[in-house]
Amino acid sequence: MDTVTRSETAPGGTATREPVMTGRGLVKRYGHVTAINGADFDLYPGEVLAIVGDNGAGKSSLVKALTGALQPDAGTITLDGDEVRFHSPIDARRKGIETVYQTLAVAPALDIASNLFLGRERRREGVLGRFRLLDKKGMRAAARDELNSLGIATIQDISQTVETLSGGQRQAVAVARAAMFGSKVVIMDEPTAALGVRETAQVLELIRRIKERGLPVVLISHDMPAVFEVSDRIHVHRLGRRAGVVEPSRVSMSDVVSFITGAEEIPADVDIAGAGAGAGAGRGGGPS
Repeated sequence: MDTVTRSETAPGGTATREPVMTGRGLVKRYGHVTAINGADFDLYPGEVLAIVGDNGAGKSSLVKALTGALQPDAGTITLDGDEVRFHSPIDARRKGIETVYQTLAVAPALDIASNLFLGRERRREGVLGRFRLLDKKGMRAAARDELNSLGIATIQDISQTVETLSGGQRQAVAVARAAMFGSKVVIMDEPTAALGVRETAQVLELIRRIKERGLPVVLISHDMPAVFEVSDRIHVHRLGRRAGVVEPSRVSMSDVVSFITGAEEIPADVDIAGAGAGAGAGRGGGPS
């Protein structure tokens, strides 16, 4: 397991503070395949933490363990210092953890407001609410306020169906939903995949706006320029566990690629997680 203290230097190196969320010694096996191999994880208040790694490194499995999509065989997860165990993603959502999946999980035939409130629909007050009638007007007003607060100007008609939106606009809807209901952590899985340059820039701006609200963001991405543009720290995942954590200001993109592939070990003087060189050497990896 990585050697990590409970309180580390916060992003920017100005002070120490407790992490919002941690994972310690997480393990997940599927028969003879080990997907998570004693992985550690730390997320601090108000930061953007990028998780990078090769295909099959175990990034997605780690995030699924943190959000209740799978239950680890061993290890502990804490939220605000308290140990938690999520039996499903719904459990994680109840604790304020929202995830934007690569598949987006939007309903194309529904309008934007309905997608933002999907699974959390508001009922009308009084007698009409007893008949399970939806407060469509209220949901549309709240949806418009949320889009405005995030600076999403590319969507003009809140009643527009999601299937008529561009890829970037759909991503914006999914991100807005996470920002609206996430009170502790927002996790984004490859949010810029298959997007053009302009749409990618819009998504990165959304990440910055969520950070400005004080919400920490976990960004899983292969898009190295995007990672370096918005992240405060970079968690390098290799062979099912954390190989180390670096700050983008202290390493180059080519350095991080070398750390991901194992061509170079992370030097101790830039590994702010204190994992140490060769933390993942000789360990078995698994599916991502």
